[in-house]
Amino acid sequence: MGRLLAIDYGTKRTGLAVTDPLKIIATGLTTVPTHTLLTYLKEYFNRESIEEVIIGMPKKLNNESSENMKNVKIFISQFIKNFPDMPIIGYDERFTSALAQKSMIEGGLKKKDRQNKALIDEISATIILQDYMESLIYKNKNL
Repeated sequence: MGRLLAIDYGTKRTGLAVTDPLKIIATGLTTVPTHTLLTYLKEYFNRESIEEVIIGMPKKLNNESSENMKNVKIFISQFIKNFPDMPIIGYDERFTSALAQKSMIEGGLKKKDRQNKALIDEISATIILQDYMESLIYKNKNL
């Protein structure tokens, strides 16, 4: 039984979050420079059992793809090439950065700490993962 891993892909930095082995809680893992992401994932997958990967799909309010979608799609192709047996699922990431900022404020972080973009990316990945897990619960209840 493996963990779930979420990716908040960015052109400079990428936030990562992971569940506990029982897939109950999502926690921020780290933020890595995007150009090192595949190497980081290879090393991480060798250390940890990951069941599937969830990647944030950037969309606009009108449900159209945002400008970063082309970069995400390129990364997904590279991911599939490097990890052909690892399931990767796209998941809507709208509002995650705003929710990350809000949670930092509500958590009492100082303004300087809230400007840490790496932390925002990691929290965004955590929100994507938590929302994905909640959607599975909702989906299973409605079957």
